[in-house]
Amino acid sequence: MQSGGRQAEAPGRGPRVLVVGGGIAGLGAAQRLCRHPAFSHLRVLEATARAGGRIRSEHSFGGVVEVGAHWIHGPSQGNPVFQLAAKYGLLGEKALSEENQLIETGGHVGLPSVSYASSGVSVSLELVAEMASLFYSLIDQTREFLQAAETTPPSVGEYLKEKIRQHMAGWTEDEETKKLKLAILKNLFNVECCVSGTHSMDLVALAPFGEYTVLPGLDCTFPEGYQGLTDCIMASLPKDVMVFDKPVKTIHWNGSFREASAPGETFPVLVECEDGDYFPAHHVVVTVPLGFFKKHLDTFFEPPLPTEKVEAIRKIGFGTNNKIFLEFEEPFWEPDCQHIQVVWEDTSPLEDTAPELQDAWFKKLIGFWVLPPFHRASHVLCGFIAGLESEFMETLSDEDVLRSLTQVLRRVTGNPQLPAPRSMLRSCWHSAPYTRGSYSYVAVGSSGDDMDRLAQPLPSDGKGAQRGFPGGSVVENLPAMQETRAQSLGQEDPLEKEIATHSSILAWRIPWTEEPDGLQSVGSQRVRHD
Repeated sequence: MQSGGRQAEAPGRGPRVLVVGGGIAGLGAAQRLCRHPAFSHLRVLEATARAGGRIRSEHSFGGVVEVGAHWIHGPSQGNPVFQLAAKYGLLGEKALSEENQLIETGGHVGLPSVSYASSGVSVSLELVAEMASLFYSLIDQTREFLQAAETTPPSVGEYLKEKIRQHMAGWTEDEETKKLKLAILKNLFNVECCVSGTHSMDLVALAPFGEYTVLPGLDCTFPEGYQGLTDCIMASLPKDVMVFDKPVKTIHWNGSFREASAPGETFPVLVECEDGDYFPAHHVVVTVPLGFFKKHLDTFFEPPLPTEKVEAIRKIGFGTNNKIFLEFEEPFWEPDCQHIQVVWEDTSPLEDTAPELQDAWFKKLIGFWVLPPFHRASHVLCGFIAGLESEFMETLSDEDVLRSLTQVLRRVTGNPQLPAPRSMLRSCWHSAPYTRGSYSYVAVGSSGDDMDRLAQPLPSDGKGAQRGFPGGSVVENLPAMQETRAQSLGQEDPLEKEIATHSSILAWRIPWTEEPDGLQSVGSQRVRHD
């Protein structure tokens, strides 16, 4: 079959390899392949004008803020992201210290510096600590269901609520204190929604939740921005590898395609781009976000993916977690404040009825983190919000969001004269057309097997000409919190063994280290760096 449309020039000898997506997974794949002389004919097709995907550092407020991925969770020697950041000299002295790498956090968010209630009073930090201890002990207990053939209830949220009801039977305080305890727990549920990238913990499957392995190390950030990691990987690639502003429309696979510049040669894959360009290839590694897959599942692959892969894409959860940055002329918080919690006293995790989004979207906001000052006049808070409320927030104007959050802060601080923030910046990951959300989770009705199934190469029966590139790329909390799963399409040739070895590392294993021997599979060890 002769491919129509404009043929994108692709000089060079050897197997033609395309990586679809220039996020951290795609860049890691390209970096690993470029180290091998057999893969000189490589292109990365990135839909936007920048690389990095959900790693997105922006210069704002007189410094660098992370619109996407924020922390390295578990920064220690077992974390390949930490290893690469250390290799490139991107981390501060404290993050690199052995002491910091040995700290065990359990993967739980630390206690706030101050907790404000919606009535305008401060919440006792002792009460907050008591509820946090209860909540995270229950989270830890979910590991008991790992590998269980069947769980009742099926979701993390239902399990937590069932256990909270049991604990409530032993509460002896007055009714107001009991209501406040439940309101604090509701905030912690919302925190866990941000961590898991979901609208509700009722959507997160209980049995596989224990697969989440927490690495030691106190969470750290990149002093000059997470984008430095992207920049370092980009600098290691040949200049002609990246192709920007090249969104892919359809991947035609399992075929026989030809091009005029290579008479007599056929290609099993033809990548069709939105602008009419075509890229024939022997192998394609796809590293696009699952949210994009979900929206374009019917048109992105031709022929359609096998039923088991389609079902896996549909069953795995993919949610939205956004940030809202607020800059103030003067801080209203204490100099040593790091984390401001916001507790809505009329909420409870045991109540299933939800108010209209336009009336209460801001109640899903878990609070604010105080960003380290960029200069003497820098006073910036970073709020986190997940789920449908987060997606609704994206539909509002900047003025509406700023007005709502100013009212929230005046209400919870009890200061109706609190000056409004002077500027705001927010992420909108659900609206981003090539992302459609933040990161994935194992939803009720799915399992880690669905992720494994999605990561397998095509075709999977070993018949026909196409094999190689065993696939799957995982970059979680990508942010973030950040995850992509790769499909891989390929053709068998004498380099298959080398291709299989490298692609399984660059895709199914996080491709950050120099040598493959030390890499750990992330099929069950979901290493976060959101």
